[in-house]
Amino acid sequence: MENALLIGMARQGALGRQIDAIANNIANVNTAGFKSDNVLFEEYLNTPAHEDNFVGSDRRVSFVQDRGTYRDMTQGPTQETKNPLDVAIDGPAFLAVQTPNGERYTRDGNLRIDNQGQLVTAAGNPVLGTGGPIVFQPTDHDVNITPDGTVTVVAGNSTVDAARGTLRLVSFADAQKMLKEGFNLYAAGEGGAPQPDTKSTVRQGYIEQSNVNSVAEMTRMMEVSRAYSSVANLMQQQAELQKTAIQQLADVPT
Repeated sequence: MENALLIGMARQGALGRQIDAIANNIANVNTAGFKSDNVLFEEYLNTPAHEDNFVGSDRRVSFVQDRGTYRDMTQGPTQETKNPLDVAIDGPAFLAVQTPNGERYTRDGNLRIDNQGQLVTAAGNPVLGTGGPIVFQPTDHDVNITPDGTVTVVAGNSTVDAARGTLRLVSFADAQKMLKEGFNLYAAGEGGAPQPDTKSTVRQGYIEQSNVNSVAEMTRMMEVSRAYSSVANLMQQQAELQKTAIQQLADVPT
């Protein structure tokens, strides 16, 4: 296969994966606490395809390679919900939650109380406090969550606040190495063991919105789509040139 086709295929593969990342960002523009992903590219030099007797055939050809992805951990804007169970985190911390696959972490503070009285995420995963899951009594009302994550209520006819736990806020040495698992959850991965975060604070009655810039992502999508089409047209032209060359060679008298 000729060098132009090899380069075109490499470029199309990289652009295809970039489109996938952009499409996922756009799909999560309204997902609370979502962090956008971006693709990293680098030059990759390799010996090209060539005829053995071609002079200068050892010259290396520059390919494009998508090296990996990086996550934009910038904090998204906050939106007031006036739901006393909702929390937005100011700082790099994550909420710790319990899932069927073990402990996981999220920035999605859209919380509720389930039928067992547990504080859970929108997906139903129990939110962990410093002493385990946070559980409410049937007569609890007037829930208050302080900036340090302490959850208090008024129980029944009492006039004294009762503590129900403290949200467990954790951070990681390298949040880029955390693994996305879907449903707005992260696993620790190679990001290191979770450490208690005492600097981040929570805001009751708010949620953090996605940090995806929809206008910028749509613009990137159009740019990448045009680039993909341009490469496809170039490869088609190369294929036509090859076809024409083969046909003309076939007509040459022996």
